[in-house]
Parts: sequence; C-alpha cells; structure tokens
Amino acid sequence: MHSLFEKQDSLNAPIEAYIFETDKDTFPVKPHWHYFAEFILVLQGSAEAVCDNKSYIVSENELMIFPPNSVHSILPANEGLKRFAGIKFDTAKFPDTSPYAPTVPSLFSYARSKDMPFHFCTEEAESFHSREIFSGCIEEMKSCLYGRDVMLRSQIYRLIFGIVRFWLAAGLDISECPVKAADSYGIENIAEYIDSCLEENIRVSDIAAKCHMSYSGFAVKFREMYGMSCKDYIERMRLYKAEEYLLFTDHDLSYISRKTGFSDCSHFIRIFKRYRGITPKQFRSQKKQPQ
Repeated sequence: MHSLFEKQDSLNAPIEAYIFETDKDTFPVKPHWHYFAEFILVLQGSAEAVCDNKSYIVSENELMIFPPNSVHSILPANEGLKRFAGIKFDTAKFPDTSPYAPTVPSLFSYARSKDMPFHFCTEEAESFHSREIFSGCIEEMKSCLYGRDVMLRSQIYRLIFGIVRFWLAAGLDISECPVKAADSYGIENIAEYIDSCLEENIRVSDIAAKCHMSYSGFAVKFREMYGMSCKDYIERMRLYKAEEYLLFTDHDLSYISRKTGFSDCSHFIRIFKRYRGITPKQFRSQKKQPQ
C-alpha cells in the first residue's frame, strides 16, 4: 500500500505549474495529501475529483481546488480524462497582502470550515480568468526568466482573490476569519513565521512552541516536510536573502550579516562558504551584473 503523504520541496520549489496528460503520466492519480494547495483546470475530457471523501465531476474548462492537508485523488469520468493543468503551491510562501486581510492559509482553512465551494463551473472559472492564469504560470515555469517567482505569485494571487470574492458574494463572512495566524501556526504554515523573522535570533524550540509541539516531535515533522532540519532551513533561507543583498545592493558584508540574522560577519562568511563553496565577496564579483 502506498503512503498517502506526498512530500513537496517547499524550499526549492514552493510553486509548481504543469500540464498532466493521462496517456503519458501515471493515471489515475491515487489518493494522497500534502501541505500544498493544488488547483486543477480540466482541459480535455472530464474527471472525478475526490476530496476528503466527497466526489465531484469536473468537466472541461471547470476548476477544482484541493486545499492543504486534504486527501484527494483524480479519476476518469464519463468519456474519460485526457488533459488537465495544475498549479500547486505552498500557501505559507504567500505573505499577508495588507494589514487587514487574512493570510492565504487562514483564508483556505476558514472557507473550508464554512463549506464554501471548491469546485467551479465553466462560467465561474472563466470569471476568475483561470485559463489565462494557468497558461501564464506554465509559461513562467518554462521560461526561468528574471523575477519568475514574483510573476508566479502575482498570477496565483489573482486567482486566489478572484475565488475569495466569489465566496464573499456567496455569503462568506470574512470578518470572522483571523487576520493573523500568529496563534494558530502548524507545521504546514510555520515557514511563513520563519520567513518573517529571519533577521531575529530565532530558536528552533521557540518555533516548535508556536506549533504547540514538543521539540522532538516538531523536529521529526519538519524534516519529513522539508527534507532537512529546521536549523538548516533557517540557515539556507538566510543565505537566499543574503544572495539578494549581494546581487542587488552595494551594502557591505557587516550590514548584510545583520539584516539576514547571522550573529556577525565572520559567521556569515563561514556559513556562506560552507554552502556555496565561495565567499560572499567572490559570489558578488562572479554573479552581480554591471549596472
């Protein structure tokens, strides 16, 4: 029997966009769950989408959402399923858009608790500009151009808030949805908290407490999800942030080490060289483009 849990590479691939063809890819899609949210848009044929024991017939040009942590599968229906487009993403990598708006993870969890629709007919999917957004995301994934991650997030934000506006029109009272998730972090969205305080001296024990978990239990679950220890994750995220400073600013190493949470400049240089094989100054001279 296969494991229901499907591991995602949240650190290196927080967003995936793809075309699934049933005559080339492994099909049917067996029951599984993951910490990512997943959207599918049927392009040819029709599918039976099963999500948390509820079955939906998703026809051509219709949209289906599988929220984070839901057990779901995709089967052929009626005349069969030929192709669908998919977008899969880590909701924790979609930060607050404004001081009054709930976080994306909170929105999904709240809408799910209120039995909002997660299957949308052709007309509804078209009102969200679904085909345009799916196509744009897939092209961005292929192109690997500068700013790809930002462009992908902007497209997905368009789709998310098109759907949220639909839910509001359907009677969702968003005033009851918590704006901040500070008191309700779980292993699936703790990266949002970590990313927000990389500049600070954060400890793994404090992060575990945010999830209301023991240190040992948190460590096991975190490694299961991210493929590394929480300490390594924090260091790598600090390095990614440092690389942005090295490439796109002229700040010195002391300033960068402070802004990225390293204890001092020497610590920053040592960790950077351990992971990248070169010093920060060498990285800057090799990678930075002339202005």
